[in-house]
Amino acid sequence: MLITDLGEHPHGPLTQLDRVLLPRRHDSILHRRSPGLTEGIHVRKRRECRRAPIGSDTMESATAVVADLVGAITPVDDLEQEHIEQTLSWLARTDDIYRRIPPAIPSPHLVAYVVLVDPGERGVYLGRHRKSGLHLPMGGHVEIGEHPLAAARREAVEELGVEVFFDVVGERPFLLTVTPTVGPSGGHVDTSLWYVARGCRLRDFDLDPTEFDGGRWWGLDPCGLPDTDPHLPRFIRKLDSFLQPATT
Repeated sequence: MLITDLGEHPHGPLTQLDRVLLPRRHDSILHRRSPGLTEGIHVRKRRECRRAPIGSDTMESATAVVADLVGAITPVDDLEQEHIEQTLSWLARTDDIYRRIPPAIPSPHLVAYVVLVDPGERGVYLGRHRKSGLHLPMGGHVEIGEHPLAAARREAVEELGVEVFFDVVGERPFLLTVTPTVGPSGGHVDTSLWYVARGCRLRDFDLDPTEFDGGRWWGLDPCGLPDTDPHLPRFIRKLDSFLQPATT
């Protein structure tokens, strides 16, 4: 599924981080060419074409952590199973998995979503993203070497202004999506780990006014959402399956 890249939010029309942490050891990261990109390849020769099984000694530890998180996700449907397999194959090929240069180098790159939900009152909190015009969860790019959960915590503080608790489904990512985007930047692919944070539907938030034109709670209903990320309805269906398991 394609998303038009209207703004600088990592999931196509999502909010990108304004700062980019450049790697200190350029010789340890594989800079590959991507379609439409002109960046050259700068690698240490012995790492030029890493083709390693997950968990091998040649995989960087930070990449191995991500591979472990992805491999532990239970897919909700065939699409998520496809995304998991695609992502594990990508992680086995390269350690260059974090966005280094905005808006899209390298592609794909990692994103962490933090979705604030009130499971008791069946609510999900979305912000009105200024550049895209979409109603989106909080989220951003995972910085180089950063644990995705740490990225989710950081994004919650930066965009919601509060610390959040990941005790609805646990502290591991709940959903994985791979989303191509198109736009003025030439397009890229976001590999996104979706985390679930607990919120209270009676509470509102003062979102960053440079990124969001306010926000509000919506019903936790995949059919009643405003214009949003195309995978959010799938996220809600998966969350419902977790919160209200089918009885036999």
